[in-house]
Amino acid sequence: MPVITTTQGKQFAAAKGESLLDAALRADVSLAYSCRTGRCSTCRSRVLSGTTEALHEETGLAVDERAAGWILSCVRAATSDALIEFDDLGDVRLTPAKTLPCRIHSLELVSDDVLKVTLRLPPNSGFSYRPGQYIDVIGHGGLRRSYSIANAPAKGAHLELHIRRVPGGAMSDYWFALAKPNDLLRMNGPLGTFFLRDAAGLDLVFLSTGTGIAPVKAMLEGLAEMAPDISPRSASVYWGGRTPQDIYWNPGALGFEHRFIPVLSRANAEWAGARGHVQNALLADNPALGQVSVYACGSDAMIHSASEVLTAAGLPARRFHSDAFVCSAAV
Repeated sequence: MPVITTTQGKQFAAAKGESLLDAALRADVSLAYSCRTGRCSTCRSRVLSGTTEALHEETGLAVDERAAGWILSCVRAATSDALIEFDDLGDVRLTPAKTLPCRIHSLELVSDDVLKVTLRLPPNSGFSYRPGQYIDVIGHGGLRRSYSIANAPAKGAHLELHIRRVPGGAMSDYWFALAKPNDLLRMNGPLGTFFLRDAAGLDLVFLSTGTGIAPVKAMLEGLAEMAPDISPRSASVYWGGRTPQDIYWNPGALGFEHRFIPVLSRANAEWAGARGHVQNALLADNPALGQVSVYACGSDAMIHSASEVLTAAGLPARRFHSDAFVCSAAV
């Protein structure tokens, strides 16, 4: 069984055909990840020695990244002992995912194409998660889709999801046409590593597009409960949509001071706010990027563009955290 060594000095064994990410998680080594399908690049890692093989296509990698030895650990298996540079989360302990029954508690259409769903879990489920993580909802016939949790943990609270309509999508057709309160489903989670890292004294910036505001909302609610000695110096939220109707949630009642900048790409002449793309709206505000930590969630195009332009402008690469929403391979 190949032995994997990280550049932080940790080691774990990887079985034949087992993804490097799964092997690490099994050994309680916490690595950054999101989609687990090779389509985002959150788990991007670099092979320094040894060999690996692709289990699935790594669509989240550019050609030049592959040539430089970068891989996606969620869809790569080791074929020999290897030394690999991972995005290691250090001493962070990830709660193991588990599958639980759940029922729909409520459904609310919050915009023309976004549905707010709340799920209730069994009282003794013991489910815990970090604000920003996601779950997989498992419907009839084993249909499975990923959704970010849109609320911070609270005793006895339900799980809130923001679900965008996908024309022709099998799960989307269920949510928008068939779902009703008390429907029985299953969920698996918590999943992903899109959650707040060390924030004390930093200026936090959240970039989101569309329903990418869901995990941001959860993290903001978590910030409101954070002790002063570990709190950020400031928090700013840039939320991108096409028209004012896409800005379906108002963060004004969060209970702590923050800046909220809605950014529209197809606003009419009456719109007096920011226009274009969220990353450009942030740069237009001339932030001191050396003291900024960015959390970006939304379209894959926004994630890649924001990472490129912000790091080029002076943002430390280790302070750009992201969760790209990628369409299901089978709608």
